[in-house]
Amino acid sequence: MDLRQLNYFLSLCEEGSTTRAARRMNVVQPALSMQIAKLEDELGQKLFERSSQGMTPTPAGQLAYRLFSPLLRDLSDAKQQVVSRSGEISGRIAVGLVASVTTSVLARALAIFARQHPEVEVSACDGYSSAHLDQVRSGMLDFAIVNKTRRRLDLPFMDVLHEEMVLVTKAANGRGLPSPILFRDLVGLPLVLPSKNNGLRTIIDDIAEDEDVALSIRLEVDAVAAIEELVRQSDWVTLLPAIAVHRGLADGSLRAHRIVAPRVTRQLICVHNPRRPLSEAARLFIDTLGSELADAANVLHSQENS
Repeated sequence: MDLRQLNYFLSLCEEGSTTRAARRMNVVQPALSMQIAKLEDELGQKLFERSSQGMTPTPAGQLAYRLFSPLLRDLSDAKQQVVSRSGEISGRIAVGLVASVTTSVLARALAIFARQHPEVEVSACDGYSSAHLDQVRSGMLDFAIVNKTRRRLDLPFMDVLHEEMVLVTKAANGRGLPSPILFRDLVGLPLVLPSKNNGLRTIIDDIAEDEDVALSIRLEVDAVAAIEELVRQSDWVTLLPAIAVHRGLADGSLRAHRIVAPRVTRQLICVHNPRRPLSEAARLFIDTLGSELADAANVLHSQENS
């Protein structure tokens, strides 16, 4: 077993196709297939199943990926830290983000980061906070940007953004809702919210329980973009962080109403595995993302001043 075989193996797991994996590794397909076969012989396990959908890892392949992936990233990070002494930042980072971040600022943050650090590879995925925490623990992700809840965390974290969650309506909503609006006055409004698997919903449900308020949640949708579009085209309302709808607030198609008594806030944090210190590339990406998030959050203040 050597590093080349392991890199081929990880590439095939992530690409799901020998053609794409070979292209990514800059080798011909037969050479990659031969090295995968040698790795299977050495481990005494079949690592992939071939199907019409491509190459799918077997249970043994999934276990091998979980074990080998963090080791190879550690080697890459170690190399990058030595190389970075010359001033060039390189390496690979794998990050997980909650949907409200991916739909709001990820694209711009990636464009800026890639322009500033062209030698760094970035793999970004979205999902629930709970899933990202598990992936950080297992080493599949270098770090994750998640919602902080009241539950105690067993991973080190740093603050990224603290922001208000607001009641969002279409700009021409005829309900005459005040701003700010009392939390208890949300009762009876036609709410569309993320599902209970979503960290944002956990924050809302915890406050509703504290205040003994029963909200009228008639639709549950985890796709933030779909919630925004529904609110824009109808009389449905939602509770979301301002950054999640900052484009609609900026172009005037949506209106944000502050919530008081109590305020509803969410805290974005960056979590990482304590056994795997953040690389310089990871810290630079976190800085870029944090800056874009802060800019997006400012749209709420801009709306109030307009």
